[in-house]
Amino acid sequence: MMRIGVPTVRFVLLVLAASSALTAQLSLEQPGADDAIVLPHEGTVDERPFFSTRRHPSIGYDEPANDRAEELARKVDDGTVQLRFNGSSGYLLSVLQALGVPAESQSVVFSKTSLQSHYINPENPRAIYYSDDVSVAFIRGAPLLEISALDPKQGVVFYAIEQRENQRPEIVRSDSCLSCHESRNSLDVPGMLARSIAVGRGGETMPQYGNYVSDHRSPFEERWGGWYITGQPGTARHMGNEMLEPDGGGHQQVTAPKPWSGMPSWVDLEGYASEASDVAAVMILDHQVRMTNLLTRVGWETRVALEHQQRHPQEKDTVARLIAADARELADYMLFVDEARLPGKFVSLSQFPAKFAAAGPKDSRGRTLKQLDLEKRLLRYPCSYMIYSTAFDALPAEAKDKVYANLWDILSGKEKAAKYSRLSPTDRAAIVSILLETKTGLPSYYRKLEK
Repeated sequence: MMRIGVPTVRFVLLVLAASSALTAQLSLEQPGADDAIVLPHEGTVDERPFFSTRRHPSIGYDEPANDRAEELARKVDDGTVQLRFNGSSGYLLSVLQALGVPAESQSVVFSKTSLQSHYINPENPRAIYYSDDVSVAFIRGAPLLEISALDPKQGVVFYAIEQRENQRPEIVRSDSCLSCHESRNSLDVPGMLARSIAVGRGGETMPQYGNYVSDHRSPFEERWGGWYITGQPGTARHMGNEMLEPDGGGHQQVTAPKPWSGMPSWVDLEGYASEASDVAAVMILDHQVRMTNLLTRVGWETRVALEHQQRHPQEKDTVARLIAADARELADYMLFVDEARLPGKFVSLSQFPAKFAAAGPKDSRGRTLKQLDLEKRLLRYPCSYMIYSTAFDALPAEAKDKVYANLWDILSGKEKAAKYSRLSPTDRAAIVSILLETKTGLPSYYRKLEK
């Protein structure tokens, strides 16, 4: 495959951005666009497509973003922040520092599943670094350092920096990533992806032997295809660390694969920010990817539905049912109701768990929603730390109020469905107690629970 030169890559990104903006303008100018909206009456967000588009006026995806990457771009432009170029890392280390993204979050992919896939192989994998609202993807030798950031209203917005030394490098917004990152796999919104796919020895994808989208509900047998996994994932059978022969040989794990204490010897780690692809870091990323997409999808559907209701007041009940169903789905995911049980104790061999927990708001007893468990489940207190995110806070009041109400019904024990029995009285009391001390805007009806 022909390699694209850096100047050409920059030109393509700029053209794509300009084209996207022009298309958005034309779309918004079309009269009667709302007439095409048909609100769903049933189905989960996985079962039904999003009923509008990112160019709906109540979403405005093509408008200027308000996210961490855009903020950094402004600071670099005005000279407030200077990014340093560092050998084979390029701008990676400087960008991680500027965005406050921990190197310990490094999660490594060797499948050719990226815009720059022709630079990826098992010897030269793609590393993803992330915090709650921004991620950075690095491939040594690739022309672009990729950044994705969560805008509270628009969803995930994608950017790139040329990996060549420049006194004032540009952070350029690009919608080219949306060819994959706005699909059913991302809930039909611009979002994140955690794919698990069978991979050959050159990093080529072999989806006929396994092709999944992962989150914390996924069976471990379907997780981490094309990913390096370091640490000790209990007795879990998984697809990580495995490369298939051309005939697919070796794709069935009869027993749990042998744990890896570190990255394999064939990976040259020069330029990377860490020496691990820690099992805990990858599991948190699995959770966060869907959580990010759910927040965006629920926010978008609520905004579009409420705007539609203004034009069609006779659909008020349909809008109310839609918002209620979305809120229930979001609340269940936030409380890990359908989380896959850990098969044995998982052990992280990196500093990720400590780094992750240190970044969480703490109550007077030192507890935080970012503490990991790794013995029976992912989190010590099973409630998503994304409740503190700007995307959660930016949900329309109609949706956020319903989410809070659903969370309280479950945590208080009012909701009696069998699937909530995994949350013990001790779990519920601890979650509520932590939220009461750490979450601003919590409704007044929340109160301490007895264990």
